[in-house]
Amino acid sequence: KLIQTGEGGRVLDFVMNDRCAAGTGKFIEIVAAMLHLSLEEIGPLALKTAETCEISSMCAVFAESEIVGLLHQGMAREVILRGVFRSIARRTVGMAGKFSLEEDVVFTGGVALNPGVVQALKQESAVREILIPQCPQITGALGAAILARRDMVEYAPKTRDET
Repeated sequence: KLIQTGEGGRVLDFVMNDRCAAGTGKFIEIVAAMLHLSLEEIGPLALKTAETCEISSMCAVFAESEIVGLLHQGMAREVILRGVFRSIARRTVGMAGKFSLEEDVVFTGGVALNPGVVQALKQESAVREILIPQCPQITGALGAAILARRDMVEYAPKTRDET
């Protein structure tokens, strides 16, 4: 999901991957399970090598088959992970289309906790800096809570003392 904001945080544009799970946190979970690794292990492991491979499938199911083939060829897990993260970054940059990914970017959601994906995004784009909130996995819920609270205060019935 990409959201371009303007002054005061106003949403200017919004793009969402609605075609396939490839490029999502769920896909990363599936890859980690295939490689018998935890989510916490995969990002740092990918950073241990400069070598990468090509994951060309745009479909999660086909990408899984591609990964199985790479494992059977003896490809190292860290190389596969770099390829997966690079593929995700390329898909994200491609989705951005008309957005300017040259400015600072705020990366939220659980995937922002993966240093391998963060590095791949930096390498595949012209982003100046990727800013990650302290708890990126809860920013969506936090925003929803703030909006709900604002609406609750704005639309709450007035008491006799307030009228």
